[in-house]
Amino acid sequence: MAHRDDVTQAFAQLLAPERYKDYGPNGLQVEGRAQVRRIVSGVTASRALIEAAIADGADGIVVHHGLFWRGQDGRVTGWMKQRLALLLAHDINLWAYHLPLDAHAELGNNAQLGRVLGLRADGRFGDQDLGFLGARGDGEPFADARALADHLQDVLGRPVTLVEGAPGPVRRIAWCTGGAQGWFEEAIAAGAQAFLTGEISEPQAHYARECGVSFLACGHHATERYGAPAVADHVARGLGLDHRFVDIDNPA
Repeated sequence: MAHRDDVTQAFAQLLAPERYKDYGPNGLQVEGRAQVRRIVSGVTASRALIEAAIADGADGIVVHHGLFWRGQDGRVTGWMKQRLALLLAHDINLWAYHLPLDAHAELGNNAQLGRVLGLRADGRFGDQDLGFLGARGDGEPFADARALADHLQDVLGRPVTLVEGAPGPVRRIAWCTGGAQGWFEEAIAAGAQAFLTGEISEPQAHYARECGVSFLACGHHATERYGAPAVADHVARGLGLDHRFVDIDNPA
């Protein structure tokens, strides 16, 4: 068991949220009970995740997507009221870390996605160095972009949207989880032959075809379900807490 403040400090020491200019508050977003014995991690602070944490007897929840974002409607109505009501009624702490959780060199979303996919990073790119750049861990290139897409589909267990660039082997791969499609041009400038992220918007298909760099959209949730449990497990082990990851299905 650990005090809530000690848990908050452990996350802060690990993720250094003060280093990042973010879209919302990082850290403790909803204060619950002071003593923490069990935490649940997940991607998004949805009602389904909160209900799962309640059923699990959790004292705290750790997520990548919290409740509060810059520019959102500040009224506590509808879905926001429902989520907050559950957290407050059951005295559950909610910690959320957005860009700091993406960026951590070993436990973050990008690092963990690379681990799962068998990619080894040797460089960073993009705003606040959030994007990773590297190659296959064994040093061998993928035969082509289609072979890379097949590998991604096998590992992530979901369809991948592929817009092929130039034909031939793919060695240099850039990746950034979630909604990083706007960083495609920076990945191209960094020397990538393929760019992996969660989503695709209209311009990226044209850039891929015109610049010869393949674009692969692998799912926002699918690419971001590895960092939160890795970070939560690290902190839980250090403080002697119980931890369980709950993966709430999301087709996005």
